[in-house]
Amino acid sequence: MSNIAMSKLLFFLGLTLIVAGIVVGLITGSWMLPAVGLLAIGVILIVIWFILISKNKKSFWTRRSTQAGTNAFIATAAMLVIIGLINFVAVSNSLRFDLTETKLFTLSPQSQAIVQNLSQPLKVWVFDRNINPETQTLLENYRRYGNNFQFEFVDPEIKVGLAEKFNVQSLGEVYLEYGDKRQRIETIDAAIGSSLSEVQLTNAIERIQRDRTPYIYFLQGHGEPQLDANEGGLSQAVNSLEARGYEVQPLNLALNAQIPDNADVIVVAGPTRQLFPAEVQALKDYLDNGGRLLLLLAPKTDPGLTPLLQNWGIELDERLVIDASGAGNILGFGPAAPIISNYGNHPITKNFNNGISVFPESQPLEISELEGVDAIPLVVTNENTWGESNPAAEEIVFDPQVDIRGPLNLAFALTRTQSSDKQQEKNTQSRLVIFGSSTFALNGWFQQQLNSDLIINSVNWLAGEDEQILSISPREQTNRRINLTPLQAGIISWMALLIMPLIGLIIAVITWWRRR
Repeated sequence: MSNIAMSKLLFFLGLTLIVAGIVVGLITGSWMLPAVGLLAIGVILIVIWFILISKNKKSFWTRRSTQAGTNAFIATAAMLVIIGLINFVAVSNSLRFDLTETKLFTLSPQSQAIVQNLSQPLKVWVFDRNINPETQTLLENYRRYGNNFQFEFVDPEIKVGLAEKFNVQSLGEVYLEYGDKRQRIETIDAAIGSSLSEVQLTNAIERIQRDRTPYIYFLQGHGEPQLDANEGGLSQAVNSLEARGYEVQPLNLALNAQIPDNADVIVVAGPTRQLFPAEVQALKDYLDNGGRLLLLLAPKTDPGLTPLLQNWGIELDERLVIDASGAGNILGFGPAAPIISNYGNHPITKNFNNGISVFPESQPLEISELEGVDAIPLVVTNENTWGESNPAAEEIVFDPQVDIRGPLNLAFALTRTQSSDKQQEKNTQSRLVIFGSSTFALNGWFQQQLNSDLIINSVNWLAGEDEQILSISPREQTNRRINLTPLQAGIISWMALLIMPLIGLIIAVITWWRRR
């Protein structure tokens, strides 16, 4: 290779390394070995190039090729600098587009709100020998939404003291540290493909921020759905509340008419028989003294709560809501399961936008204005719905004489500020959330679209949780795994490894033979 060719190679290589060193330093914000090393090597190559061309200055600088090369150098340098600046701006202000069906790489609004509203630093410790890529990606997504969120992967076999501090028993254990509180989340095992999920982490953050355990009582003894795992039960709702740190207990006022002192929220879900007058009075007194009550009432049932409801201006219509828009038929639910996409302006339904929920077997609710009671609709049907007075008819059609045309209100959130009898000088705010359906919260329906968020957010709001974190909760990843029999797996393997390549080879041979 001639001296001229060598000098050109050294020049462009040196220039490239200098620009690369500058870009690395700007992007990482650290002028350590990688950035400084690239710059040093680039400068050395440029110096060698300059020494080579200085041996023949006159002939070199007067050549037309030198002038053209100088112009090319300036253009190349400018282009490299522009590319470096573009990369710097792109890294500093990155845009992310999540095109997955379930927004797999985007945190739910609730997770974002929880991280943004952290009042003090919170750190996730992952004790494992190796870094799980999926877990690391998830934690990096959380860190984007708040400076108070940090995480660290720790090898417990190297940092033994730290592992002893958290009482780590096995590899893969994940802990939260928030102030002086520590909480174990779970143990992940990379060998079986498990990783930390957004649902687990968000629920754990919500739990560790609480100063006390809130208690939720579900009224029982009047035909209400059971709290255990069975068809038509409430186990999915109960499990979801417990995962968020609530203590869920059954309550039978017929055996003991006194409301527990630690009751943060009482839930009356789908009673099919009337409550005793003493039970209704106990619930009414509980509300009058700043209590929080969630009512899920199905149509065509009389739970005997009229005195309590009248005290809040609530009237049950008892007609069955019919959705004639056809949306329920498309989704396989039928006209008696209205599809909801309209929500009131309330913290419970914040960020719902046009998301859908399903309300099977629901009834409209009417509200009369009462002094001191603020009522905000939560769930509103579309204009193609009506309240059917005779759902047992052979042909269900709208009858303007006995039916009511939509939009219809299916849920309300109500507040009342009143003076407590025990504390005359202090006003107490009572809260009540009522839904004209109980079926939407049962097992199977609870996980349909935004149904679970309506229940969980209602309980959170009633319990006095921070309204900033009431939003759409994270979802578990959709299982897309395909289960194949050994025969099916063998066929796919043979097709991919032998049959398809062989067909391609045969076609290539035939084509070559014809052209020959």
